[in-house]
Amino acid sequence: MPNDANTSGVLEEALERLHASGPEIYEWRLTNHAPMVVEALATHGRSASVHRWLDAYQERLDDFPAPVSPVTDANWQAALGDSRRGADWIGYFLRAIGERPWRDVLAEWWPRLLPGMYGGSTHPVIRVGHAVRVITASGETAPRLAELAHGLGYWAARHHPVSGVAPLAGAPDADGALDAVLPIGELDGGFTARLARVDRLPVWSADVTDPDEARRRLTELVGASTRRYATHGHGDPTMLVHAATAPNAVLRTLPALPRALWVPSLRAAWTASAAVTSMYAPAEPVPYAPATGITAEEVLERALAHGDEHVIKFADTAVDVGDEQSLGAALRAVELSEPLRY
Repeated sequence: MPNDANTSGVLEEALERLHASGPEIYEWRLTNHAPMVVEALATHGRSASVHRWLDAYQERLDDFPAPVSPVTDANWQAALGDSRRGADWIGYFLRAIGERPWRDVLAEWWPRLLPGMYGGSTHPVIRVGHAVRVITASGETAPRLAELAHGLGYWAARHHPVSGVAPLAGAPDADGALDAVLPIGELDGGFTARLARVDRLPVWSADVTDPDEARRRLTELVGASTRRYATHGHGDPTMLVHAATAPNAVLRTLPALPRALWVPSLRAAWTASAAVTSMYAPAEPVPYAPATGITAEEVLERALAHGDEHVIKFADTAVDVGDEQSLGAALRAVELSEPLRY
């Protein structure tokens, strides 16, 4: 797959443009997806489309939020999960990454943030995963490091753990474990309301202790959740995307983390994927047979022409997985989702 994120300069321009906006839109109720989309487009050789897409999305964006009070090494615990403190948290991470190697900051904060990856509908960890991917693949630049700080700050502000989840019998593989997920009792309300009703999930990979096996299992989960969208995405075409994109963000981040953090990362990613599956499960799957011979390039072009931010990000994950069923699932997202007009 072509990658011009390290040569065009367009990604840097787009990120600088976006960092004047907040991580959420419409008064901090919906996520600003633009930083993730422009990274995906640039990484996959679509830099020529970045500003055109961003021009169409720009009208949704809000100004950067006002600060409340600085977050410091002494008071951060009191500020964790306080959505009013988004600007404060972003400022904290901008300072931290300006003073220390970004990998050291990430390694320190990943285990602190990981239990709360469900806040912001899992978008903060996804944003971090996009930032880490482009930095590790194409090098450090000031806008890319700033983007990592914005992602970590958003995550800290929206930090939201889950607890009280009873274990259910699972399955030996990710496909079977996802099939064993039971829907929550009432399939209504927003993400936070539904998340509060997640009280039982299948056990999967709880016996994993080896970091390399954790990475293999996480790769398996991303593939299974991506392919599953083809037959289950109609339950909620937008929200079920996150059952794949959230664990893929964790997978993308693993190489930048100490190996000791890989096993807990797998467990958190499974809980997130299973919880989203439970929260938005359709009553029944539907058969779906994608056209054979579809290529990654064709899927990306279809997603870009469609324009919806979730469709583009899901196609990005489907291309990572790479098999025909996953690429077909991305086309299913194109079929199910409302396009962005531009």
